[in-house]
Amino acid sequence: YSSAAVQCHNNVNSTLPHSALSLYTSSLSSAPSSASLSFISSSSQLSLQPLQSFNTRGHTHFKINTKAQGLKVKCSQSEPLKVMISGAPASGKGTQCEMIVQKFGLVHISTGDLLRAEVSAGTEIGNKAKEYMNAGSLVPDEIVTAMVKGRLSQKDTKEKGWLLDGYPRSFAQAQSLEEMNIRPDVYITLDVPDEILIDRCVGRKLDPLTGKIYHVKYFPPETEEIKARLVTRSDDNEEKVKSRLQTYKQNAEAILSTYFDILHKIDGNRAKDVVFRDVDSLMSEVQKEKESWRGIPTRLNNIPHSRDIREYFYDDVLQSTQRAINDGKTRLKVEINIPELNPEMVCVQGSMGEGALAGMPLQLAGTRKILEFMDWGDYDALGNFINIGSIGAKEVEEQDDIFILVAPQNAVGNCIIFDLQAMTDAAGDRPVILINPRLKDLPASSGIMQTMGRDKRLEYAASFENCYLFRLLYYAGTQYPIMAALRMSYPYRYELYKRVDELPGKEKYVLLSTFAKRPNSDEINYAFEGKD
Repeated sequence: YSSAAVQCHNNVNSTLPHSALSLYTSSLSSAPSSASLSFISSSSQLSLQPLQSFNTRGHTHFKINTKAQGLKVKCSQSEPLKVMISGAPASGKGTQCEMIVQKFGLVHISTGDLLRAEVSAGTEIGNKAKEYMNAGSLVPDEIVTAMVKGRLSQKDTKEKGWLLDGYPRSFAQAQSLEEMNIRPDVYITLDVPDEILIDRCVGRKLDPLTGKIYHVKYFPPETEEIKARLVTRSDDNEEKVKSRLQTYKQNAEAILSTYFDILHKIDGNRAKDVVFRDVDSLMSEVQKEKESWRGIPTRLNNIPHSRDIREYFYDDVLQSTQRAINDGKTRLKVEINIPELNPEMVCVQGSMGEGALAGMPLQLAGTRKILEFMDWGDYDALGNFINIGSIGAKEVEEQDDIFILVAPQNAVGNCIIFDLQAMTDAAGDRPVILINPRLKDLPASSGIMQTMGRDKRLEYAASFENCYLFRLLYYAGTQYPIMAALRMSYPYRYELYKRVDELPGKEKYVLLSTFAKRPNSDEINYAFEGKD
């Protein structure tokens, strides 16, 4: 098996345990490059380079040295923040929107304001909406969604980012936005108990002169003059408030499946400044994460890659894997296909020898050696905290925390799937991560197609979820020039980038489209042609 497995151990409870490494040899005579790598946590101090703050299941930490050395990687700029916020009537959503706009400078968009603006401007969409409004009917989803799309395509939202307030309100609206590749970075909901919401609504008063909302208990008017002109809105009575709350809950439940991976509930039953402290912290973290990823690095066809490009991909893979593991995912897959990691482009295909070794692709024969020669840091890490061995159930020990299987692939006459499945079963609920698995039928150097265990191999591969994918795209049948890149980093969507030549010797990657699921070739081609 041209593969390696990594296992992570945790022997000693410690607030900030550290990691080191160890190696052991595979007992399979037909698999000289096969390896299993084990990570073990303990209270020993060490620093792994170039490893940062990778907390596996709250136990093992890897340290990354992110200090740039040599030339910086040139990348496209990150996009501004995109936020959706939802909350029941009187949840304080309007107040939080004001504070978000003031702090982050996002463009605040509410469908009510959009409708009034379009109707006032007499636009085609506005006139259509006016017909429904005059008839006392709800404006159809397609009209409202078209308005939202038009507003989000304007220059200010692209430059500053946007805050979409109270929309979408139904599953159909959410799906319409998804189909148009309109998706936020974070979806915030303000959670307030019903009895508090009812109390807030019933006590609300409107200043008809300024449009400002007051509350008899929580936010009384500043002067007697203002107090004298306040009115109660017709829908701010207990019966109607309860009906509106029920409608809100049904709508919120309907769109939950669309945004569950980016949903963040915040306790809104507190003072507005305290609530905003949590909102601010959440959005700052999301913003920092967006800024930390600087876009697709350039010059990827130049090999060997620079240290900066290697560190870029290392950090990108590490962070996505960390997020997935922290979310409780246990069967993960990393697929990364760049020239330096693509054996078809940079390595010689051929036989390793005779007999069982005749079917072993030469380019994978060094997997174990690569692991052994890696810089695992000081403090006797190698041999104490990380083990390298073969793939199989016998390698799984009770203290293991994580198993990383590097480039698992078949060899002619010996199907790897049974040992893979046995090791995965033995791991139980501990994370197992496949790195660039090749479990489909592959031709050996002798030209024989390996089909043994095909159904089980494909079934096994399908049981793993992608936590990271990066693939360069070319015209069919070529490896030059690079036309585009497809990237997915958990828990975000698949992103399709087009490579664009700029000044002589310069290039950049421009985001073309995003996809909820991995796009097929037709969907990628349609995106390039500007089709839906």
